[in-house]
Amino acid sequence: MNVGGITLDIKLICDSLCDIPDEIMAKDYLEMVPLTLIMDGKEYKDGVDITKEEFYKMAMESKEIPKTSQATYVQFKDAFDRALAEGKKVICINGASTKSGTYQSAVLAKNDTDGEVHIFDTENLSLGAGQSVIRACDMIEEGLSVEEILKNLEDVRDSAVVYFAPANLDYLKKSGRVTMAAAVIGNMLSIRPIFKMEKGEISIDGKVRGSKKMIAYLIDKVIERNKDLSKITLTVGHGCNIEDFVKLATEVENKLKDKVKKVLISKGGVCVCSHTGPDIIAVSFSR
Repeated sequence: MNVGGITLDIKLICDSLCDIPDEIMAKDYLEMVPLTLIMDGKEYKDGVDITKEEFYKMAMESKEIPKTSQATYVQFKDAFDRALAEGKKVICINGASTKSGTYQSAVLAKNDTDGEVHIFDTENLSLGAGQSVIRACDMIEEGLSVEEILKNLEDVRDSAVVYFAPANLDYLKKSGRVTMAAAVIGNMLSIRPIFKMEKGEISIDGKVRGSKKMIAYLIDKVIERNKDLSKITLTVGHGCNIEDFVKLATEVENKLKDKVKKVLISKGGVCVCSHTGPDIIAVSFSR
């Protein structure tokens, strides 16, 4: 395979815990191994049997809380064998090993595979894990070696952070992640919790009232956490709440676009939105 005059001998594989923009997903050298969504008594391969938009609609209408099942040993083994048969070296980027058994499935498959396969734990989820995939694509197309890419990915992992906010607390209430009383009071007062995922840990970073302050909070966090904005890759994420997304994207355009290295847009995936609800916006960055 030849990209921009560079012959590529690397196959990049990731799992669907990594949320990435459509233009990254379309790379010929990239393959995504899907997790399984279980909802209303049916199973769907993430991104294969169900699109993100279809999931958003189902999740908003269903009374059932979706569940996900990890990607399997067989899925990774098949992906690795296909890539190696094509003469490729494999870099497999996975969502946090502490949050899913998917990483372990990839490790077990690697151990049973003859050939060059490298497994990378992003220690993150969704847009945060996607940062490693995005940056790996950049490095592959720059012609870096497998060893150089893996070394640089460690720096990406160390700096990758996600801040995200659900549009309301109804879905988190249904999933048991907030109490009914807290959800009712929060929605009545338009209180928006801001969550952070960094180095494998999810925590509430702050609370604000109203979408305007929520968007300002997300923008301020990007600026606050990065002394040199020109070095960061920024991803803006959203689910089905397009109005909030448009407001956030507009603020990113006005305050950050010309200051950061790159801005990308990605939809929240089935895996993360199964836990947070599909009405979510987020920002993620890495250096």
